[in-house]
Amino acid sequence: MKSQFDLAGKVALVTGASGGLGAHFAGFLADSGASVVLAGRRLNVLEELAHEIIARGGKAHPQVMDVCDDTSVANGFEAASRACGLIDVAVCNAGVALTRRAIELSPDEWDRVLGTNLSGCWRVAREAGQRLVQASRPGAIINVTSILGHRVAAGVMPYAVAKAGLEHMTRCLALEWARYGIRVNALAPGYVDTPLNSDFFATDAGQALVARVPMRRLGQAEDLRAPLLLLASDDSAYMTGSTLVVDGGHLQSTL
Repeated sequence: MKSQFDLAGKVALVTGASGGLGAHFAGFLADSGASVVLAGRRLNVLEELAHEIIARGGKAHPQVMDVCDDTSVANGFEAASRACGLIDVAVCNAGVALTRRAIELSPDEWDRVLGTNLSGCWRVAREAGQRLVQASRPGAIINVTSILGHRVAAGVMPYAVAKAGLEHMTRCLALEWARYGIRVNALAPGYVDTPLNSDFFATDAGQALVARVPMRRLGQAEDLRAPLLLLASDDSAYMTGSTLVVDGGHLQSTL
């Protein structure tokens, strides 16, 4: 489905593109005309997704990248730029989740979640920003955060802390990089139905959570299409440091 947001001529990189929302984001960007760099650690999965996008007329390039490794990020950007051109749009989506009570959390688990969800996004944003500044080109960076960057839930402390930090990092980078024409915004989904969480949402506990969403339903990946493409496109040329929350009203609920 073609979007009203035109990304023709732009090169967009999506981290964590090998599954979940990242794969959907890549498809949305490609359908809107962007050449999409699919970044992740599983090359075979990235290649399959690239073939799917190309088969329906889009442009996609699979690129191995570990956001927790400075060298991997730099090398990944260099290879992707040679293959597709300068990256105009960077979607910092790679992340990991962990369910563990704070009192039981190990230092290694804390480091793994913060290292991927916060530091990993910083590495990618920094690399994208440096290359855009060097080329004297404007661009857009989109940090995928969460409503858990705005409110808390039990058992997900490092995830919530990382997403809250990513929200503030978005505003910090927006302030510093506006002078270069680089817009930095955040997309904060609420609970979205994916294959990874479908079993949980089929349980009584999952259904109770859905009942607390004012719209009384889970989000679908398609609900994130227009917000993502708005932030990626020139239609949001005067937006930076903003967060688009897509959660069915969940943040407004006191339940």
